[in-house]
Amino acid sequence: MTRSAHLARLDADDDPFEGGGSERYFNRELSWLAFNRRVLEEACNPAHPLLERLRFLSISGSNLDEFFMVRVAGLKGQQLQDVEKQSQDGLTPSQQLSALTEEADALLASQQAVWRDIRHALADTGLQVLGSSKVDAVLSVDEIGWLETHFREQLFPILTPQALDPAHPFPFMPNKGMAVMFDLVRQSDKEPIRELVMLPAGMPRFVRLPGEKARYVAAESILKRFSNVLFPGYRVEGAAEFRVLRDSDIEIEEEAEDLVRYFANAVKRRRRGRVIRLELETGMPEGLASALRDELGGSDALITESGTFLGIGDLEMLVDEDRPDLKFPPFTPRFPERIREFGGDCFAAIKAKDIVVHHPYETFDVVLAFLKQAANDPDVVAIKQTLYRAGKQSAVINALIAAAEAGKSVTAVVELKARFDEEQNLLWASALERAGVQVVYGFIDWKTHAKVSMVVRREAGQFRTYCHFGTGNYHPVTAKIYTDLSFFTADPRVGRDAARMFNYITGYVEPEDMELVVLSPRSLRDKLIALIDAEITHARAGRQGSIWAKMNSLVDPAIIEKLYEASGAGVEIDLIIRGICCLRPKVPGMSDNIRVKSVIGRFLEHSRIAVFGNGAALPNDDAVLTISSADWMPRNFDRRVEYMLPIENGTVHDQILDQVMVANLIDNEQSWELEPDGGYTRVTPGERPFNLHRYFMTNPSLSGRGAALDEEGAEVPTLSLRRRH
Repeated sequence: MTRSAHLARLDADDDPFEGGGSERYFNRELSWLAFNRRVLEEACNPAHPLLERLRFLSISGSNLDEFFMVRVAGLKGQQLQDVEKQSQDGLTPSQQLSALTEEADALLASQQAVWRDIRHALADTGLQVLGSSKVDAVLSVDEIGWLETHFREQLFPILTPQALDPAHPFPFMPNKGMAVMFDLVRQSDKEPIRELVMLPAGMPRFVRLPGEKARYVAAESILKRFSNVLFPGYRVEGAAEFRVLRDSDIEIEEEAEDLVRYFANAVKRRRRGRVIRLELETGMPEGLASALRDELGGSDALITESGTFLGIGDLEMLVDEDRPDLKFPPFTPRFPERIREFGGDCFAAIKAKDIVVHHPYETFDVVLAFLKQAANDPDVVAIKQTLYRAGKQSAVINALIAAAEAGKSVTAVVELKARFDEEQNLLWASALERAGVQVVYGFIDWKTHAKVSMVVRREAGQFRTYCHFGTGNYHPVTAKIYTDLSFFTADPRVGRDAARMFNYITGYVEPEDMELVVLSPRSLRDKLIALIDAEITHARAGRQGSIWAKMNSLVDPAIIEKLYEASGAGVEIDLIIRGICCLRPKVPGMSDNIRVKSVIGRFLEHSRIAVFGNGAALPNDDAVLTISSADWMPRNFDRRVEYMLPIENGTVHDQILDQVMVANLIDNEQSWELEPDGGYTRVTPGERPFNLHRYFMTNPSLSGRGAALDEEGAEVPTLSLRRRH
């Protein structure tokens, strides 16, 4: 790979940035690890039911895997190519790798400790996870017999032991592959032999024993317990698990002539990427560990002893156990009453008034209903849709196929560069094309990350455009756990802008004269800077300067510097940033007026909202309020097609500002405050506890609750902002 390719590598996320230093910026990678530490802390939260704590633990494990496969892999690639470009906090790739390895190892050790605690607590409730050494102590003779039969009939046929000797070279280990190494001695002649047994990717990680009691045994524990069945005539001298993580990023070659073929091949290559991390079971015999280091580690891989349970993310399987007493109370999202008032006619409801839907509290089914109605409506002539992540069982895809088969003009912008969803998106693209959908793959160098639907309908001899703008993906599964906004409008200005945006993606037609929608990579950063400048002007003129913003990550140095400038001018800034934040808040003389909090709870905060006070304290009716698909990161501003849209409808404006934003700011049950040194402090609820997720689960939205509820005098609680100065 070329040196320039490695410089571009850390996007797939962000360009390295020279200048600033650690006094002005937190390291992007360490900030992400701090976020994953907060996720892990929720696994220790006694307010959560046990299986929900286990879910948080598994999420932290899956997150850490992806971090190594992409972010650490990118840094490692730079290091191997002697690229010394500094990060925005002034660290070289080698310096970052050193710091990240130390912190990641500490995080992994914490995950193991949390797993031990949760495992013991689950056992007290009757849900047991048995290791190989516990099987004989806990199970009866009949139960051990059942487990052996299961091993012989269900596992043995798909296992392939491989001898390791000069005639049998070390086999290829796929990404996230796990195996057990055995040191054996043949009893007939005392000859030593080393064997490797890989756990097939399709094999369930845990086996549940029959009966009412919930008892699980991990596949590798079963394998070690019944190794005599797999290796008859051998004595086991040592056995231990190991796991491999590989470089899993996909790089785009400028000369890729056929993007579809390129990605189909790249997905296959990902499985064979360079080994980035080799995880060894703690206590592995030195002979086995040394052999693995030689075969898989080399000088490039990061090698660690990772505890007694490898692959923390696989614990997600245990969460499926039918124990409602150990999970959050079930929640059924609402369908917007305003659409029901129009007999379920989405177009009539949207034509009457703009609507915002707050997921997951209000069901994603309304988005599906919008698309299904468009597919079945004989007056609809065209549908245009962006698809970034749509999931494996996608009603969105089915609606688009139905529309095309009904003879409508359907265009789908399928993003092949949606990380870890490339393969699924290739399958969807093929299915859509077979149905007659015009499939477009967008730009080679940029991801199309904007979430937009556009429906053109014939009404009274003219065409009217209905649009949906989402802050999240068209993914029916994540829509149940991600908090996002869906905005529906028939505003002609927005419709014209949406058409220009699609023409930009499909035909590279530069979108001139945009009326409301702002796009990246054209002008989104510049627009945000202009909005911040306006608040600076207000503050310097003696008026109130105020900014509230909510996003997943804040990395972009130009925006951070502008926020520092605004703070120095007296603008009050409150940021709700779930994940990465490279800005240092509350630093005297630099960011005195900037406060940053992170919300980690039952749902994943995902919506992107920015509010500018417009010369008055927030919240106020004249504030400039925008929703967006973009986080404030270089990749979103420079290498992605994103949108930002101002909200002008009064009811929608009130819901997002006075409800969504205020609730996020006053939440004190699942919030963390970022300190000037980079540490996060959990907020103490005090005498007035408030949980924003619980609030929205029990209170209807403003724009979606309908006139019927208004007439009944249904109360929508007023949220008051409690400032923290």
